[in-house]
Amino acid sequence: MPATDDPRLLPGLTRREALLAGAASTALLALAPSASARGAPPRRREGEWPVYGGTNAAAKYSPLDQIDASNFDRLEIAWEWTSPDAKILAENPDLRPGEFQATPIMVDGRLFTSTAMSQVAAIDPATGRTLWVHDPQSWRSGYPTSKGFLHRGVAYWRSGQDARIVIGTGDNRLIALDAATGERVAGFGTDGAVDLLMAAGLARADAPAELIGITSPPVICRDTVIVGQYVNDRPTQASMPGGTVMGFDVRSGRLKWTFRMIPRPGEPGSETWEADGAARTGNANPWAPMSADDALGLVYVPGSCPTNNFYGGARPGDNLFGNALVAIDVETGRRRWHFQLVHHDIWDYDIPCAGNLVDIMVDGRAIPAIAQPTKQGFCFVFDRRNGDPVWPIEERPVPQSVLAGEHTAATQPFPTRPPPFDRQGISDDDLIDFTPELKTEARAILARYRSGPLYTPMGTEPTTMVPSWVGGANWWGAAVDPETATLYVPSITAPVSMQLAPDGSRIDAPDGDVEIAGRSTIVRGPQGLPLLKPPYGRITAIDLNRGEIVWSRANAPGAMDSAAFRPFAPGWIGTTSRTGPLLTRTLLLMGEGPHAPRQSRKLLRAFDKRTGDVVGEVALPDHTLGPPMTYAVDGRQYIVCGMGFRAAPHRLVALALPRSEATSS
Repeated sequence: MPATDDPRLLPGLTRREALLAGAASTALLALAPSASARGAPPRRREGEWPVYGGTNAAAKYSPLDQIDASNFDRLEIAWEWTSPDAKILAENPDLRPGEFQATPIMVDGRLFTSTAMSQVAAIDPATGRTLWVHDPQSWRSGYPTSKGFLHRGVAYWRSGQDARIVIGTGDNRLIALDAATGERVAGFGTDGAVDLLMAAGLARADAPAELIGITSPPVICRDTVIVGQYVNDRPTQASMPGGTVMGFDVRSGRLKWTFRMIPRPGEPGSETWEADGAARTGNANPWAPMSADDALGLVYVPGSCPTNNFYGGARPGDNLFGNALVAIDVETGRRRWHFQLVHHDIWDYDIPCAGNLVDIMVDGRAIPAIAQPTKQGFCFVFDRRNGDPVWPIEERPVPQSVLAGEHTAATQPFPTRPPPFDRQGISDDDLIDFTPELKTEARAILARYRSGPLYTPMGTEPTTMVPSWVGGANWWGAAVDPETATLYVPSITAPVSMQLAPDGSRIDAPDGDVEIAGRSTIVRGPQGLPLLKPPYGRITAIDLNRGEIVWSRANAPGAMDSAAFRPFAPGWIGTTSRTGPLLTRTLLLMGEGPHAPRQSRKLLRAFDKRTGDVVGEVALPDHTLGPPMTYAVDGRQYIVCGMGFRAAPHRLVALALPRSEATSS
């Protein structure tokens, strides 16, 4: 149950006063007993990648440097591994394949990965040979998301000789497997599994396929397994499930605590819901990966938008803990601090990824920080012990809804540092301007839409949104260098439009428009070009010690050589195809995603971390999806990329230097 000692939730305070009081209060430091009394975080052994994000800090960083700028171009494919989902799909041709978004882990001399269909596999890291596969048969329950089968990874835990792989499946089970054999751990739950719907108080009859499931890996911190869930973004039934975070004992599978992202009457946060809106509302679920501080014993939970994503007439108020970053004690489930990044979300601005934990130095002060990238292009930076903003966060007035039933928040939080890492809102300066004629046409197109700055609400006219619900940043997240405290965040710029009826229901897209999800459409520009000037995808390096952007550049060439762009010789324009980053001691590595195949390439690219300059490219069999990872075994460093979008083969591809060169380095 949520804690009751948060001054942000005391009766009688205005929202602005409550936010400021909570951010400054030392009462939020009630981490009793002290972190030092609870032990130190586990150490990662050299060459391993034991957690989805490298460590629980979600840094996506490895100090390995056998592969560097001098030899990156000489990488070769060391092995390929094909997902066992292929066999299931071949035997069940009516099933849709979904997306292979997994990033494997490497620990104790083995790779472990999930598949899109929630299977788990152990793989020899030197050869790619499958060691064992466990199929929990979760795919028989149906698709866990509207995109089909989708899963991002597994977690690992060991105590002495007891080593386990833990997965939250697409059909809402938490399963513990023996890491050596792939057999279920008999003492965990019932026959090695826990029914997460039952633990959350939901009946399976009320939670059909494509309504609720697990897509992101659990977090294991201090012998507690923490798991969130995916809940369908669009209301498909009268009462949608409310998001929960649950903590389980890693040895027994016993439920230790539950934290409700939508509070019940009388619980802290319930006063931010007016007119019994909390009783009618679901979602706010933490679907994205999470991070944790093992020393503090805190897990950092990224909240999503309450039902529904683009209209909140049935839920007046700020709607905690929707869109809030919540720090929860992993042993008790008590909320230690929170900060709501969007009040009364009607833009689908879920917190989309794990916050990056990194120690920074600001004006001579050492601060253990969490940096949280967002879909709207902000990076919020907090002291991860207590939620104090590292730099001031200002509540600024924002445009208000024109719909009679909507009650938008008067202000939204804007961090004063770092600057936004992507475009926010649309103005005349953002329109494509290769020629005066193109600019004139772009202005005429924009005039057909209701538009404005960030947080412009949807209306009864088609309304543009930049960034859109696909980002800015999204589930792939950012990477951070613990040595320099530099954050590297990929983002995209894709203007999207949506139109609402006076009652807030969504209106179908006009004929000929490309509907991308939930009746929202991409806004097209003049003469086959985008509406906005490039770049359409970028990478931004942010110095978290100073709160300043070090460099920002297009993430890829994009469609610069297409017939539409070629006459203007624009150089790199970036791609809206999405994929995640990997950091090593000297390099930033990124592929190109499959979402816009005509503008993206099948390769892994290396950038100089200091400057953003490209230092090498290596061809891949397909586009990448999840963030790559790296490890070393037998003196050879490997980089593994996951790929497989819908019907494309789902697989892992490992790159390494030629064996003779690797062993001599």
